[in-house]
Amino acid sequence: MTRQIVLATHNAHKVEEFHAIVASTRPDLEVIGYDGPEPVEDGVTFAENALIKARAAAAHTGLPALADDSGICVDVLGGSPGVFSAYWAGHAKDAVANLNLLLDQLADIRDPGRTAQFVSTIALVVPDGDEHVVEGIWPGRLATEASGVGGFGYDPIFIPDEQDRTVGEWSAEEKNAASHRSRAFRALTPLLAGL
Repeated sequence: MTRQIVLATHNAHKVEEFHAIVASTRPDLEVIGYDGPEPVEDGVTFAENALIKARAAAAHTGLPALADDSGICVDVLGGSPGVFSAYWAGHAKDAVANLNLLLDQLADIRDPGRTAQFVSTIALVVPDGDEHVVEGIWPGRLATEASGVGGFGYDPIFIPDEQDRTVGEWSAEEKNAASHRSRAFRALTPLLAGL
Protein backbone atom coordinates (compact mmCIF):
# COMPACT_ATOMS: atom_id res chain seq x y z
CA MET A 1 0.00 0.00 0.00
CA THR A 2 1.33 3.42 -0.99
CA ARG A 3 1.55 6.12 1.66
CA GLN A 4 1.55 9.80 0.70
CA ILE A 5 4.03 12.25 2.12
CA VAL A 6 4.11 15.91 1.14
CA LEU A 7 7.33 17.67 0.18
CA ALA A 8 7.17 21.20 1.54
CA THR A 9 8.64 23.17 -1.33
CA HIS A 10 7.57 25.13 -4.36
CA ASN A 11 10.98 24.43 -5.96
CA ALA A 12 10.30 22.15 -8.94
CA HIS A 13 13.96 21.04 -9.07
CA LYS A 14 13.80 19.79 -5.46
CA VAL A 15 10.51 17.97 -6.08
CA GLU A 16 12.01 16.17 -9.08
CA GLU A 17 15.16 15.28 -7.15
CA PHE A 18 13.22 14.00 -4.13
CA HIS A 19 10.94 11.88 -6.33
CA ALA A 20 14.00 10.11 -7.73
CA ILE A 21 15.73 9.67 -4.36
CA VAL A 22 12.62 8.39 -2.56
CA ALA A 23 11.65 6.05 -5.40
CA SER A 24 15.04 4.34 -5.21
CA THR A 25 14.78 3.56 -1.48
CA ARG A 26 11.11 3.74 -0.48
CA PRO A 27 8.90 2.94 -3.48
CA ASP A 28 5.97 2.53 -1.07
CA LEU A 29 6.03 6.30 -0.40
CA GLU A 30 4.43 8.68 -2.86
CA VAL A 31 5.96 12.14 -2.64
CA ILE A 32 3.41 14.77 -3.55
CA GLY A 33 4.02 18.45 -4.16
CA TYR A 34 2.94 21.18 -1.79
CA ASP A 35 0.54 23.83 -3.04
CA GLY A 36 -0.13 25.66 0.20
CA PRO A 37 1.09 29.00 1.49
CA GLU A 38 4.83 29.49 1.70
CA PRO A 39 5.87 30.26 5.28
CA VAL A 40 8.42 32.92 6.15
CA GLU A 41 11.79 31.20 6.53
CA ASP A 42 13.22 33.36 9.27
CA GLY A 43 15.39 30.74 10.93
CA VAL A 44 19.13 31.23 11.13
CA THR A 45 20.01 27.56 10.60
CA PHE A 46 19.09 24.97 8.01
CA ALA A 47 17.31 22.95 10.71
CA GLU A 48 15.16 25.88 11.85
CA ASN A 49 14.07 26.66 8.28
CA ALA A 50 13.40 23.01 7.42
CA LEU A 51 11.16 22.67 10.49
CA ILE A 52 9.28 25.89 9.66
CA LYS A 53 8.46 24.56 6.19
CA ALA A 54 7.61 21.00 7.29
CA ARG A 55 5.34 22.20 10.11
CA ALA A 56 3.46 24.49 7.71
CA ALA A 57 2.96 21.73 5.14
CA ALA A 58 1.84 19.16 7.73
CA ALA A 59 -0.64 21.62 9.22
CA HIS A 60 -1.98 22.63 5.79
CA THR A 61 -2.33 19.12 4.32
CA GLY A 62 -2.82 16.87 7.34
CA LEU A 63 -0.14 14.59 5.87
CA PRO A 64 3.35 13.77 7.07
CA ALA A 65 5.64 16.41 5.60
CA LEU A 66 9.25 16.51 4.52
CA ALA A 67 11.13 19.76 4.07
CA ASP A 68 14.66 20.31 2.94
CA ASP A 69 16.68 23.40 3.67
CA SER A 70 20.02 23.31 1.99
CA GLY A 71 22.82 25.35 0.60
CA ILE A 72 26.48 25.63 -0.09
CA CYS A 73 28.89 26.47 2.71
CA VAL A 74 32.28 27.85 1.68
CA ASP A 75 35.02 27.45 4.27
CA VAL A 76 36.98 30.61 3.42
CA LEU A 77 33.72 32.59 3.75
CA GLY A 78 33.06 31.25 7.24
CA GLY A 79 30.33 28.89 6.00
CA SER A 80 28.52 31.43 3.83
CA PRO A 81 26.36 31.61 1.78
CA GLY A 82 24.85 28.86 3.98
CA VAL A 83 21.17 29.52 4.73
CA PHE A 84 21.37 32.51 2.36
CA SER A 85 22.43 30.41 -0.66
CA ALA A 86 19.21 31.03 -2.62
CA TYR A 87 19.38 34.78 -1.92
CA TRP A 88 23.15 35.37 -2.12
CA ALA A 89 22.80 37.97 -4.88
CA GLY A 90 19.50 39.41 -3.61
CA HIS A 91 15.87 38.47 -3.03
CA ALA A 92 15.18 37.69 -6.69
CA LYS A 93 16.47 34.11 -6.13
CA ASP A 94 18.48 34.39 -9.34
CA ALA A 95 20.57 31.20 -9.48
CA VAL A 96 22.92 32.51 -12.17
CA ALA A 97 23.52 35.76 -10.29
CA ASN A 98 24.13 33.82 -7.05
CA LEU A 99 26.69 31.57 -8.74
CA ASN A 100 28.46 34.47 -10.49
CA LEU A 101 28.65 36.51 -7.29
CA LEU A 102 30.19 33.59 -5.41
CA LEU A 103 32.74 33.02 -8.19
CA ASP A 104 33.60 36.73 -8.14
CA GLN A 105 34.06 36.71 -4.37
CA LEU A 106 36.47 33.78 -4.66
CA ALA A 107 38.33 35.03 -7.74
CA ASP A 108 41.63 35.50 -5.87
CA ILE A 109 41.37 32.28 -3.86
CA ARG A 110 43.26 29.26 -5.18
CA ASP A 111 43.28 25.62 -4.08
CA PRO A 112 43.39 24.41 -1.39
CA GLY A 113 41.44 27.45 -0.17
CA ARG A 114 38.34 26.73 -2.28
CA THR A 115 36.91 23.97 -0.07
CA ALA A 116 33.16 23.89 0.42
CA GLN A 117 30.33 21.52 1.17
CA PHE A 118 26.74 21.19 0.20
CA VAL A 119 24.55 20.74 3.28
CA SER A 120 21.01 19.37 3.29
CA THR A 121 18.90 19.32 6.41
CA ILE A 122 15.63 17.42 6.13
CA ALA A 123 12.83 17.78 8.64
CA LEU A 124 10.05 15.24 8.96
CA VAL A 125 6.92 16.47 10.71
CA VAL A 126 3.94 14.19 11.33
CA PRO A 127 0.56 15.84 12.02
CA ASP A 128 0.46 14.24 15.48
CA GLY A 129 3.44 16.45 16.41
CA ASP A 130 6.31 13.97 15.97
CA GLU A 131 9.37 15.76 14.52
CA HIS A 132 12.78 14.59 13.32
CA VAL A 133 15.71 16.40 11.71
CA VAL A 134 18.64 14.81 9.82
CA GLU A 135 21.58 16.25 7.91
CA GLY A 136 23.60 15.24 4.87
CA ILE A 137 26.97 16.80 4.05
CA TRP A 138 28.69 16.51 0.67
CA PRO A 139 32.28 17.81 0.85
CA GLY A 140 34.19 19.18 -2.10
CA ARG A 141 35.70 22.28 -3.60
CA LEU A 142 34.67 25.05 -5.97
CA ALA A 143 35.80 25.33 -9.57
CA THR A 144 37.03 28.68 -10.88
CA GLU A 145 34.36 28.73 -13.59
CA ALA A 146 31.02 27.07 -14.28
CA SER A 147 31.00 23.84 -16.24
CA GLY A 148 28.13 21.61 -17.30
CA VAL A 149 24.41 22.10 -17.78
CA GLY A 150 23.06 19.48 -15.36
CA GLY A 151 21.65 20.02 -11.91
CA PHE A 152 20.76 23.48 -10.67
CA GLY A 153 21.95 26.23 -8.37
CA TYR A 154 25.65 25.93 -7.56
CA ASP A 155 26.05 22.48 -9.18
CA PRO A 156 28.07 23.83 -12.17
CA ILE A 157 30.88 25.01 -9.83
CA PHE A 158 30.87 22.27 -7.16
CA ILE A 159 33.40 19.44 -7.50
CA PRO A 160 32.84 16.68 -4.91
CA ASP A 161 35.86 15.24 -3.10
CA GLU A 162 37.80 12.70 -5.12
CA GLN A 163 36.13 13.83 -8.35
CA ASP A 164 37.38 15.93 -11.24
CA ARG A 165 34.04 17.05 -12.73
CA THR A 166 31.52 19.57 -11.45
CA VAL A 167 28.10 18.23 -10.49
CA GLY A 168 26.80 20.22 -13.47
CA GLU A 169 28.58 17.64 -15.63
CA TRP A 170 26.97 14.66 -13.85
CA SER A 171 23.82 12.82 -14.86
CA ALA A 172 20.78 13.17 -12.61
CA GLU A 173 21.24 9.52 -11.57
CA GLU A 174 24.86 10.13 -10.49
CA LYS A 175 23.87 13.20 -8.50
CA ASN A 176 20.89 11.53 -6.84
CA ALA A 177 23.07 8.64 -5.68
CA ALA A 178 25.73 10.83 -4.04
CA SER A 179 24.25 14.23 -3.19
CA HIS A 180 23.77 15.91 0.16
CA ARG A 181 20.02 15.33 -0.18
CA SER A 182 20.45 11.61 -0.82
CA ARG A 183 22.80 11.40 2.19
CA ALA A 184 20.26 13.16 4.39
CA PHE A 185 17.43 11.00 3.07
CA ARG A 186 19.38 7.81 3.82
CA ALA A 187 19.72 9.05 7.41
CA LEU A 188 15.99 9.70 7.47
CA THR A 189 14.94 6.34 6.00
CA PRO A 190 14.83 4.43 9.33
CA LEU A 191 12.59 7.17 10.76
CA LEU A 192 10.13 6.70 7.91
CA ALA A 193 9.56 3.04 8.83
CA GLY A 194 6.72 3.98 11.16
CA LEU A 195 4.74 5.78 8.48
